[in-house]
Amino acid sequence: MIRILLADDHTILRDGIRALLSADADLEVVGEASNGAEVLSLLETTPADVVLMDVQMPVLDGFATVPEVRQRFPEVRVLVLTMLDHENYVTRMFEAGASGYVLKNATINEITHAIRTVAAGNSFLCTEIGMSMLYKAVAHAPGTPLISTDGVATADLTARELEVLKLIAEGLTNGEISDKLFTSKRTIETHRQNIIAKTQAKNTAALIKLAVSRGLIS
Repeated sequence: MIRILLADDHTILRDGIRALLSADADLEVVGEASNGAEVLSLLETTPADVVLMDVQMPVLDGFATVPEVRQRFPEVRVLVLTMLDHENYVTRMFEAGASGYVLKNATINEITHAIRTVAAGNSFLCTEIGMSMLYKAVAHAPGTPLISTDGVATADLTARELEVLKLIAEGLTNGEISDKLFTSKRTIETHRQNIIAKTQAKNTAALIKLAVSRGLIS
């Protein structure tokens, strides 16, 4: 059983997360806090394995709370759950001592996977941010092509669309891609339609050729 402490200043959000997590027999919400100060106070009396915590909170925010948790309760892991998707926030939270970072628009499957990952002593970065940071790094690397061999621009594809394109080129179905990326089949279908619209590719073969020219597959 993984014991979880929820920390967010929005009660309705905590209620929603608690309800979703309650469906998992291996997870237990043992306490709730609306700010960092309450987190530290609760940890004094309430044993927890993971603190699922927002960054923006009153009194004591995530940036100030995480180092205190790590110093005073080193056995407790902090998993950030936030809408802040800029890489500067991600870097600051990991430097402060967070074990994981997940966006609030993630699926419950990805969130529970993240909880289990950090509870096991490992680090976790949600797929959306990870791919965005990777794409930025690749896009700025010397010699990285932004135009396919057919002259189709791929710079306008989002990080998630590039990831979906890669998986399409590997032969995965929409259902298999949705399982792999912890999202719905309909979302993958939307990404696929957006990729086709942006690249003007006529069929899957054209998408595979585009993925090869973009360096996504060899």
